[in-house]
Amino acid sequence: MPAFLAPAKLNLFLHITGQRADGYHLLQTVFELLDYGDTVNIEPRQDGRIVRSSAIPGVTEDQDITLRAAKLLQQTTACKLGANISVEKRLPMGGGLGGGSSDAATVLMALNRLWGLGLTRNVLMGLALKLGADVPVFVFGQAAWAEGIGEELQAIKPEPAYYAVLTPSISVSTASIFASRELTRNTIPQTMAAFFKGFGHNDLQPLVCRMYPQVASCLSWLKQFGDARMSGSGSSVFVAADSIQSAQSIVAQKPEGVSGFAASSLNLHPLYDCAD
Repeated sequence: MPAFLAPAKLNLFLHITGQRADGYHLLQTVFELLDYGDTVNIEPRQDGRIVRSSAIPGVTEDQDITLRAAKLLQQTTACKLGANISVEKRLPMGGGLGGGSSDAATVLMALNRLWGLGLTRNVLMGLALKLGADVPVFVFGQAAWAEGIGEELQAIKPEPAYYAVLTPSISVSTASIFASRELTRNTIPQTMAAFFKGFGHNDLQPLVCRMYPQVASCLSWLKQFGDARMSGSGSSVFVAADSIQSAQSIVAQKPEGVSGFAASSLNLHPLYDCAD
């Protein structure tokens, strides 16, 4: 069965700049893809059925975003083919690394090729947005400056980077964080030039650290190695390192009860060429 990488993402910063009338939050962020993630196995079927080949603990078939992605693509294009889909999870659920969103994007891009659909990147990104606000950036397939609710993307080229990423053994509820009255929603929008000069922070980080002491503790430990930050709504935190070996060394020292990995930034999604 063909296997495809569903890369993790980091939010190098995350500013909440407002809130729309429909409840969605306006933001500014930079997404960076990593050469580490889940593996999505996909095998085309001739009978039109979308089948989950292996279960994901705690995720029902109705909740499985990879199945929803395949069915959405199938219904949109009236494709008569189906697929067997299974996911080998390496990214923590509720970690702020985009695991489920990346899995869904990988399904869209891989099936665009495997089913011979020939859909453009813009069309796939439109479908991706129906699955979740974070899904389009993985179809976009490269480091991106994002605004709006995360769907307004502009390609950027940060310097190659190496990261140590740690995740305490908890899952953060993104919905509860964004629904909190304590969340700051009025950060003044910044320019891309300010980001490249080192400006930026994560507006969700103080609230998550208050609600989840494990995140605060993990972040505090990681700050001995540099400007450690939380990715997305957590619970994962990260710090840049001078080399992949340095990142691996940091991960090797991680506190007990914390998982982690070292990774390099990824210039292009492995499936980038699956759409024009």
